[in-house]
Amino acid sequence: MNNFFAFLSRMKYIERWSLMRSDKRENIMEHSQQVAVIAHALAVIGNTYFGKNYDANRIGMIGAYHETSEVITGDLPTPIKYFNPKIKVAYKELEDIATNKLLDMMPKEMRSTYEDLILNPTEEEHKLMKCADKLSAYIKCVEELKTGNGEFKKAEATILNDLNSMEVNEVKFFMDNFLEGYKLTLDELEG
Repeated sequence: MNNFFAFLSRMKYIERWSLMRSDKRENIMEHSQQVAVIAHALAVIGNTYFGKNYDANRIGMIGAYHETSEVITGDLPTPIKYFNPKIKVAYKELEDIATNKLLDMMPKEMRSTYEDLILNPTEEEHKLMKCADKLSAYIKCVEELKTGNGEFKKAEATILNDLNSMEVNEVKFFMDNFLEGYKLTLDELEG
């Protein structure tokens, strides 16, 4: 059966941040869209300002599909996923099984294209996508704190520390030039 896309449409039912009280719930479909946009932006930043030769559209699509396995596994919160090395390895194996199950729902003539995006990004592409994923998590924290939800205070500090310690020029540029806008109200954004 060719149910790959029908399964992916169910991403909107998988909530993120399940251990935290959120003022605005976020699902993995929304998150994946934001990661795709940020990953694409990081690639454009790299190409424009740092002499890189990224395929920005490909990196954006890698971001769009980076959570596909979670339509089967659900979103396991980070503190649990990385609680110890055995859980981390076991969860990675579970993600791989889920991803292959989904890819089996694709016509065989199309599978290699999606398999390449989901399972075979280069190390550099994967790193940029993971940076976008981390930026997306930070933005979620900023948005929650903006509403007065102190539940995200520690996560915001931890993720900001992680971002500041990254030695990725594209991340620093994004943070220096775009993050402040997420702290503004609509009226302030419109200037």
